[in-house]
Amino acid sequence: MLSRLSPELRQYLLITGNYWAFTLTDGALRMLVVLHFYGLGYSPLNIALLFLFYECFGVITNLVGGWLGAHLGLNRTMNIGLGLQVVALALLLVPVSWLTVPWVMMAQALSGIAKDLNKMSAKSAIKSLVPKQAEGSLYQWVALLTGSKNALKGAGFFLGGVLLAWLGFGGAVAAMASMLALVWLFSVIMLKKDLGRARNKPKFTELFSKSRAINVLSAARLCLFGARDVWFVVALPVFLASEFGWDHWRVGGFLALWVIGYGLVQSLAPYVTGKRAGQVPDGHAAFVWAMGLTLVPALIALGVGSDLYPHETLIGGLLLFGAIFAINSSLHSYLIVSYASDDGVSLDVGFYYMANAMGRLLGTLLSGWVYQQSGLVACLWLSAGLLLLAAMLSLKLPRQRKRLPKLE
Repeated sequence: MLSRLSPELRQYLLITGNYWAFTLTDGALRMLVVLHFYGLGYSPLNIALLFLFYECFGVITNLVGGWLGAHLGLNRTMNIGLGLQVVALALLLVPVSWLTVPWVMMAQALSGIAKDLNKMSAKSAIKSLVPKQAEGSLYQWVALLTGSKNALKGAGFFLGGVLLAWLGFGGAVAAMASMLALVWLFSVIMLKKDLGRARNKPKFTELFSKSRAINVLSAARLCLFGARDVWFVVALPVFLASEFGWDHWRVGGFLALWVIGYGLVQSLAPYVTGKRAGQVPDGHAAFVWAMGLTLVPALIALGVGSDLYPHETLIGGLLLFGAIFAINSSLHSYLIVSYASDDGVSLDVGFYYMANAMGRLLGTLLSGWVYQQSGLVACLWLSAGLLLLAAMLSLKLPRQRKRLPKLE
């Protein structure tokens, strides 16, 4: 079956399948860790801090990983990421008495490195597989990869809960490690050699992007993901549990469904942002969608703060936020791959996702601290402020809206 497809499409399917398998284990592992330590009596804030190294090492990995991809090839960095995830899972197959906070943080650090190596490699590889001038196809492929990843991450939350109930913590981790080891072996054999390797090997001092468009987009991305996580990571689940009285399973299930829906909307982003009209988005589109998103947390803050239908306002606002945020995220993901240079694409993509990881880290830390000090409404206003900054930065992006060939 695969042999009948074009080489580029075969590689895209292999990369996507690789990414899907990794994402399932990543989401499931997060849920396993959350549920295990919740059962041990840890507070939501302390549980969130378990993932601090996961985010910190993501910043470093995206920066250095782009340089490694340019030197070693994206097939190798992707396979290194898969292998490290297997090691991270294996570290959790120790006696229960060994599963201390430092040990789990170390395993999460390895998982964070693995995740960002895998993601950087997958996103960069698409640039190498899509022909030049095929901007519509590039946008569609990026949107499908990104959207399916987030939908599967939400499915991973469910998978983690099911495996925990069925096999227990150790059995669940062992099952995921075994499955991912098989995927890694298949990937090592099948992925094209030297995929994405730069012809001119960049120096280590060239890690930081020299492109103004990429620097501006990276700064906007930092603000975008900081704005999401400043209320979504810690503040929202704690608020749902403490103020709405939701139990742990209801909170986790709702957030998992939110992530799945968010991923599905990401996959449809090209059709929402102009592909049907024969266009792909530019910097102006990024500004318009960021401004639209800015209004959502501000309106939720007004509704919840004035006690005006707080349940309906928060849940409805969260669904609207997820849909518009998904469009913003997918649009950004297309722009970075489009802006990236053909030779050594992973350097530019790695730098951009380093900013993405910094935004998640900033949002995670602020989410716990601001909520603890001032509550959910303050987190929402901070989110709106960061989104406004992302919109202002987007005004500096290139505004050259491209038309697609009619046959594409």
